[in-house]
Amino acid sequence: MPERFACFDNDGTLWCERPRYIQFEFFLDALRGAIETTPGLADTPEFAALIARDQTALDELGLKRVALALAGLFKGHTAEEYRSTVRQFMASARHPEFERPMDQLRYRPMLELIEELRALAFTVALVSGGGVEFVRSVSDDLYGIPSELVAGTRIAYDFRRQEDGAPLLTRTARVDGDVDEGPAKVVTIQSQLGRRPILAAGNSGGDREMLEWAAGSDGPSLAILVNHDDADREYAYVSKAASFSEDRPITEVGADLGWTVVSMKEDWADVFA
Repeated sequence: MPERFACFDNDGTLWCERPRYIQFEFFLDALRGAIETTPGLADTPEFAALIARDQTALDELGLKRVALALAGLFKGHTAEEYRSTVRQFMASARHPEFERPMDQLRYRPMLELIEELRALAFTVALVSGGGVEFVRSVSDDLYGIPSELVAGTRIAYDFRRQEDGAPLLTRTARVDGDVDEGPAKVVTIQSQLGRRPILAAGNSGGDREMLEWAAGSDGPSLAILVNHDDADREYAYVSKAASFSEDRPITEVGADLGWTVVSMKEDWADVFA
């Protein structure tokens, strides 16, 4: 049924995003490897701040500048090379505090919800604020969501021909469009997926417009906000957008707009799969 379309955020909605985004852990791992090969990289202001965990310097540099510097570690890589590197990282990486494999940080209730939606003939898509190529590399394994149903922040690619005339597509260090948060998520859903959801799930201020978009569709609809309020089994915090400031906590906004605000502490018998 074409109208049965659901969009899920990833970080903090389908898997754990603390103490740092998993994609950020991937980039830090790549940075450590790059510095071993090219020690001079450690003197780059963005990388020096990351290595020293100098939050003041990182704030001064700005999220976008730091993110683009990290993305530049894979400049010139093909999509296949990048995907292979992501999958190698995921095969061995462990959460720094829970000391368990990263793929075991998926939220069990959300996986169960996805399966129930599929049983009801829903098409389920992933709309992430993270890098779309990173999420596409793992989405099928983690959630059974194919890459063509994954949207997110895009890195631009360059097309050129090799000496033998064969075409080659390689990554740049440029963002193609906006960071996929806030209103950009709604635009992304239309431009990359082409369908309006009647159900959306998120956890941060960066998901607000996506949830509003789903809740405002004709007919039955559902907006789900995951509230991280379980300090014992996960973390207790109010999720915020990474690329802009918010006037009010998203939990207050969700309650006022009549969304289904899910308490991780009170509503989930289990947290992780």
